[in-house]
Amino acid sequence: MTECGLSNLATCLPEKFFDYILSLINAPLQPLLDAVNVLMTEPVNVHVFESFWVIIIYIISLFYGLFLLFAGFNLLISGHDVARRERAKDWLKNTVLMIIFVQSSFLIYEILVELGALLTAGVMDIIDPNFFLLTVDSLMNIGLELLLGMFYSFALVITIVFLALRYLLVAVGVLFFPFAMFFYFIPPLKAYGKLILNILLVVILIPFFNALVLFAASALLSLPVFNNIKIVLMIAAFTLTNLLTTFLIVFCIFKAATSVASSDAGRAVMAAAKYFA
Repeated sequence: MTECGLSNLATCLPEKFFDYILSLINAPLQPLLDAVNVLMTEPVNVHVFESFWVIIIYIISLFYGLFLLFAGFNLLISGHDVARRERAKDWLKNTVLMIIFVQSSFLIYEILVELGALLTAGVMDIIDPNFFLLTVDSLMNIGLELLLGMFYSFALVITIVFLALRYLLVAVGVLFFPFAMFFYFIPPLKAYGKLILNILLVVILIPFFNALVLFAASALLSLPVFNNIKIVLMIAAFTLTNLLTTFLIVFCIFKAATSVASSDAGRAVMAAAKYFA
């Protein structure tokens, strides 16, 4: 910061005045930026639903014995039928893997959430913190900041809403993750397991993709064309993160739903629906 003296009083006083104005403007923005940073980089606390997860695991575990009996019975009566014996072995293998992954689903999910948060925090740490604040760079930039400050605040609020919804989805996702593991190892229901897994993985990694967008936007400030329109770039960056979040979730659901519809179980459901229609 420039020190004021008799030799530079004419240029120093306006700079100090703008610094004071921007400090007043940045004051209400700081809590919003802190909220964005926390929602993006802090791991989601999934332990809130741990007791409900235990109940779900108890319900799912009731099917373990049935699958083991089914696989064992088919293995015993398969005789010399090689194809039937292989199917029975696959059922037995899938049942064992199902038990392992379902019972450890809470730990696996927590590790995935932690890894997503670490990746996001790593990207956010290399972004200059001043990128998110209104700064005194040029007269044109100051004018745009005063003019578009409310729009920037609105973009931050919308981002916080999206991140809060994402936080809720990830927290509740720990209850759906065991079902994903359960369905994945049942051949007729494997597509439904993939559907849940794809959605949960995308939701977990959304902050990482958003952090990459913010990092790219901060890197663009080194280009002369963006020197005088920094706040426009900031608004565009946060708007793009919100659009990216919406696109990723919609695309993931559409792709997974298409996969489910093309599966054997999906075709059976559609055929039944047409029959009873």
